[in-house]
Amino acid sequence: MEREIRYRVLDQDKIIAAGSGKTVNLSSNGVAFVTESDLPAGAFIELSIAWPALLENRCPLQLIGFGRILRSESGRVASTIEQYEFRTLARAIPDGAWSPRSDQKLRRWAEAVARG
Repeated sequence: MEREIRYRVLDQDKIIAAGSGKTVNLSSNGVAFVTESDLPAGAFIELSIAWPALLENRCPLQLIGFGRILRSESGRVASTIEQYEFRTLARAIPDGAWSPRSDQKLRRWAEAVARG
């Protein structure tokens, strides 16, 4: 399933990369996608994927996933999806616009995983 994807990468409590691309392969446990730059293996990642179905046939959805980058080579990235949620989109979100709540959620999730 090829879908638009946006991502942010967290390393040591700091967002070190953000960008967009297209999914190549998507499952309940992970995603492979292409992007313009390689990403650091092992880092935490937040993914925002444009979902193909509409809620009640009228409201666009996005899948928000949290995981770790497994590998990245030649602009092709594979990551886990360890936690996810669906969010509704009331309007189009401009490129590069991320909510502060989402940023904090990525950090909290990464801290919880690191604690075990």
